[in-house]
Amino acid sequence: MQISSLQQSKTRSRYIVISTLLILLFIVPLSAFAEDENSVTALRQIGKAFTSIAEKTSPAVVGLKAERTVTREYSPFRDSPFGEPFDPFEDDIFDFFFRRRSPRQRSPQRRYRELRPVQGSGFIISSDGYILTNNHMVEGAEKVEIELADGRKFTAEVIGADRDSDVAVVKIDARSLPCLELGDSEALEVGEWVLAIGNPLGLSHTVTAGIVSAKGRSGFGLATLENFIQTDAAINFGNSGGPLISLDGKVIGINTAIYGSSGNIGIGFAIPINMAKHAYEQLVESGTVERGFLGVMPNDLDPEMAEAFGLKDNKGVAISEVTEGSAADKAGLRHNDIILELDGEPVESADSFRNRIAMLKPGKKINLLVWRDGKRRTFTVKLGKRPSTQELTGAPPDELEELGFSVRNLTDESAERYGYEGQSGVIVTNVEPGSQAAQLGIVPGVLIKEVNREAVKNTKQFNEAIAKARKKGRVLLLVKRDRFQYFVLLSLSGK
Repeated sequence: MQISSLQQSKTRSRYIVISTLLILLFIVPLSAFAEDENSVTALRQIGKAFTSIAEKTSPAVVGLKAERTVTREYSPFRDSPFGEPFDPFEDDIFDFFFRRRSPRQRSPQRRYRELRPVQGSGFIISSDGYILTNNHMVEGAEKVEIELADGRKFTAEVIGADRDSDVAVVKIDARSLPCLELGDSEALEVGEWVLAIGNPLGLSHTVTAGIVSAKGRSGFGLATLENFIQTDAAINFGNSGGPLISLDGKVIGINTAIYGSSGNIGIGFAIPINMAKHAYEQLVESGTVERGFLGVMPNDLDPEMAEAFGLKDNKGVAISEVTEGSAADKAGLRHNDIILELDGEPVESADSFRNRIAMLKPGKKINLLVWRDGKRRTFTVKLGKRPSTQELTGAPPDELEELGFSVRNLTDESAERYGYEGQSGVIVTNVEPGSQAAQLGIVPGVLIKEVNREAVKNTKQFNEAIAKARKKGRVLLLVKRDRFQYFVLLSLSGK
């Protein structure tokens, strides 16, 4: 029997369809399997890259122990074998890392002085023993001990420390040491892989990996100049002062703080290494850091405020105050001026503008593009020297030492950040670990509304009120923290 051409065509079509299905059934799984193999291979390569970086850099990371004398309240539980319940003095370094405790007031009791150890990290940046770490690790320390990766221990000399950037340099008497190369934090991009190395919780040379999740973070009150790199690389208590390292094996930041009360939650902060380099070079040369000073109070612009000033967008910063006799005052800058550009580069925010000025040397001439009364004007300004924190706040050094914390005026930006809109007072910026203020729950971001039942609206009023309170030997503060408002009674006879 003959098969018609139509039947032959249908038969061929069936064979083609069946063959195609069989090919797909075999090829697709093989393709998926190949993709899985490629993914695994890529992961292995990333793992090997991390291993290589860790092996190369870890020997230059050091453990740091500092001892400082702190004042503590006498407790009937002090000599108990069970310790003191809910001991607020335990692990003083935690206080720097946004430690959160429910506000509570305790009556002043008998106090005694005690030598307390603080543990953290650092990293060697020269073969002859210079080490970078955080200022808050060594500030006020009576002894600093460094432990190398090979187990050797040295007593370190504090070469210099910069509270404004929270950077410190210490040195040990050793030679031919492994050291880390400093990278360029300006070139760092969000999403890049980074490694954090340090001694979290006393676990020597712990390596964690993550990505850069943000740049330019500020407004936490941890330091005067803040421009933090944010990362999700696991950072815990004890990582402070250790390096944040790029895939090139170069240091791009100093791990400084974590966000949260109980350890790593995926948000850690590091000082950009470019900012640290600026401090390091001067600290090694002279033991101090000199910074440029303009003498204005810059404020961020929101769209509504920009519109009120006649601007089409909210780029730039508004000058809310000009310091009398400052570089800005001498150059003719005024209250209500809007600074649009610094040396031809756009001004993005108040914090970034403040940081850029601080990275310049006193005496340097800068050009500012300013918006005034609907017109653009250019001003040439010769920068002055940035005053000390005590001079800026108007508080004598002994008052800051006595209280255990420093304050600054409450700005619109900080009021919005901490939820203090429509309120007045001064905001706490830095708190001395182990001080009575820290022990009573005062942390950066707390708003002080009254001193001895008298309202204070700025640092000048605050400092005057503290000076009067010294005669009584104690001061009653009305403070606000988060949603809570409560009283704190501080002794003015010492920290």
